[in-house]
Amino acid sequence: MAMSEMATSPTSPPDSSNALADSGRRVFEIEAQALTAVAARLDGDFSAACRLVLDTRGRVVCTGMGKSGHIARKIAATLASTGTPAFYVHPGEAAHGDLGMITDADVVLALSYSGESDEILLLLPVLRRQGNKLIAMTGRANSSLAREADVHLDVSVPAEACPLDLAPTSSTTASLAMGDALAVALLEARGFTADDFARSHPAGALGRRLLLHISDVMHAGADVPRVGADATLSEALVEMSRKRLGMTAIVDGEDRLLGLFTDGDLRRALDDSNVDVRNTRIADVMTRSPKTIGSDALAVEAAQLMEAHKIGGLLVIDADHRVVGALNIHDLLRARVV
Repeated sequence: MAMSEMATSPTSPPDSSNALADSGRRVFEIEAQALTAVAARLDGDFSAACRLVLDTRGRVVCTGMGKSGHIARKIAATLASTGTPAFYVHPGEAAHGDLGMITDADVVLALSYSGESDEILLLLPVLRRQGNKLIAMTGRANSSLAREADVHLDVSVPAEACPLDLAPTSSTTASLAMGDALAVALLEARGFTADDFARSHPAGALGRRLLLHISDVMHAGADVPRVGADATLSEALVEMSRKRLGMTAIVDGEDRLLGLFTDGDLRRALDDSNVDVRNTRIADVMTRSPKTIGSDALAVEAAQLMEAHKIGGLLVIDADHRVVGALNIHDLLRARVV
């Protein structure tokens, strides 16, 4: 071959941004068509699978080999986080002792697109003998796994997105979507709420927003800035400086709230020539009927209240209007509520 021919013969596809983007779009189109096809086949078998899970006294044990195993692991995590106890068992490890993790009360959800994974088929006699119900998720309704299952979920797709039709692409997307559909249907059937979700995600942002109460983040006791109605403005400023919350409560002899004085009130007072810092009574310059919150409210409610009224702090009161705490936006930031 001539050198000129060698120079012009491409050894790989042209690195064109348009060509690459077109390739990516084709994948989305093929996989979207696959999901539409699977969704159209949802029927009584899907409902039967949901009923099996809802009726079980145990957990959902998800299993699968290779790419199906990765999808099965994700489905188990999604189920567990949405109110359906579930975990993943590797079928190869199950055959070497991990079958002991599966009790007779559990439902097994087995994923295999071909329905012929040897590692899974090897487990079926043991699971049958133990009395486990089996939900199979395959792309072949006449496969060995589908025939042995109590319920078969058909996730067959018209084509893989892989142009070689080799790498699991559309099929794994369809299986993952079917797992999501199961999780959401079960979530709704159980009446699973956002509070329930937060309890299983206490370290996440949603958990903090839904589980953290005002009592968890507020300053209480001697840390709450407060002065009596007879205090002077200068005495109130000393209290604010000591407690470092940018405000102080004004209370009566029984700690009931009379008003609030903040840094903003101070700036306004200093602009008033009639205000004498040393002699003016705090009751004459305080904000009456300030925004307050209860200690049993969620911390996120305090954030919403501060945002709505453009304020930087809140006093916490009890049912008798007594001041029991205080917090500002920095407390919410430290708690990662906002």
